Amino acid sequence: MRNIKDEPNLNQKKVLLRLDLNVPLNNGKITDTTRIDKILPTIKFLLKNNAKIIILSHIGRPKGKVIEELSLKPICESLENKLNQDIRLISKNIKELKSADLFDAHNEKIVILENLRFYEEEEKNDNVFAKHLASLADIYVNDAFSCSHRSHASILEITKFISSYAGLQLSLEINALNKITSEIQRPVTCIIGGSKISTKINIIKNLITKFDNIIIVGGMANNILKYKGYEIGKSIQENNCDQIIEEIFFVSKKEKCKVIYPEDVLVGKDLHGLPETKELDNISKDELILDIGPKTIKIINQLIEESNTILWNGPAGYFENPSFSKGSVEIAKKIVEKNKENKIFSVAGGGDTVALLNKMGVTSHFNFVSTAGGAFLEYLEGKELPGIKALN
Repeated sequence: MRNIKDEPNLNQKKVLLRLDLNVPLNNGKITDTTRIDKILPTIKFLLKNNAKIIILSHIGRPKGKVIEELSLKPICESLENKLNQDIRLISKNIKELKSADLFDAHNEKIVILENLRFYEEEEKNDNVFAKHLASLADIYVNDAFSCSHRSHASILEITKFISSYAGLQLSLEINALNKITSEIQRPVTCIIGGSKISTKINIIKNLITKFDNIIIVGGMANNILKYKGYEIGKSIQENNCDQIIEEIFFVSKKEKCKVIYPEDVLVGKDLHGLPETKELDNISKDELILDIGPKTIKIINQLIEESNTILWNGPAGYFENPSFSKGSVEIAKKIVEKNKENKIFSVAGGGDTVALLNKMGVTSHFNFVSTAGGAFLEYLEGKELPGIKALN
C-alpha cells in the first residue's frame, strides 16, 4: 500500500483527499472534533509540500438528497480555525464541476466539496461518478479508514482512474491494528464490551486464536452469566445466544485462550439508581447489572499488568452514569499507568470507548485510539476491507 509520503513530487499537484469528517452535530454545532483533529497531520503534510487539496467527505445519511442540516459548512469553519487557513466550501453540483473551476485565486490551497452522500451515486459505487471525481485531480489520497469497509465511489471505484495513496492517519490505523493482530508481543489481552454478543462473535473467534486472554464485559457478559445459570434480573441481554457462547468456550479451550467474565457486579434498580455491589448468586429479579464489581476490576487489572499488548473495544458498564463508570475508569487508568512506563502497546476503539477516554482526557496515553467503528471491527474479524484492498 503506497503512502502519500512515497509520492516524490506534490508541488502544485491537485490532491483529492477522502476524509471521514462525519462528526456529531447538535443544531449545526460540532460536539466532538476528534475525527477532525486526527486528519490534520495529513493536511499539514500536503500544505507543506505545496499541494492543492480538494477535500471529499460526507456527514449523516441524506440518501442521495440535499439536506441543509447535513452540509459540511460547520466542518469547513472548524478546519479553517484549526489550520488558520481560508477554506472554500463548493456547494455547486459535483457532477457539473471541472478541475479548472476548483481553485479561484492563485493562492487558494484548500477547497471542500459538499456532502458526497447528497449524490446517490456515491453509495452505489457508481463507475461514472467515480471517474468524474478522479478527473478533478492528479492524485487521490484515502485518509478515511473508518469508511474503508464501504464499497462507495469515493473509496473503492475511484482508485481505478487515478494514482492512489494511503494518508498518514489511515497508515497509522493499519499499522496499529497489525501490531495487535499480526506482529504480536505476548501476552496479549482483549477487553471487549458492548450490548450484543452476536455482533462481535466473529471478532472473538478470530482473536481467540491469536490472544492469550479475552475479557468479556458490558451487556455482552450478561449473556454469559445467564448461560452459566446466574440470575441477571432486568439486565440487557440477547436471545438465542447459548450456541454462540458454547462456541466461544469450545474454541478458547482448544486454543488455550482464557475467557474471563465478571465475578461480581454493580447493580441498580434503574439506569439512574444508586450502585450496589453484588456477588453473582445474589442478584434479584428486579435489578439491572450496570457495571463490573471490585473483585472483577482487580482480576482485569492484574491481567493488564501481565500483558504486553492490549486491545480495548467497549466499556465495562453504563459509564454515562458516573455511579456505574468505575469499572471502565479503572481499566483505563491501569492501561494508562502501564503505557506511561512503556510496558504495554495499547489500542482502543469504538465510539463509546473513545467517548470515555475523551471524557477522562487520557486519549494521548494510548498508543492508538481508533475513531473507526465498523471498519475497526471488520478488520479485527479478519475481513478484507474494500478501501484497503483498492489501495493495494
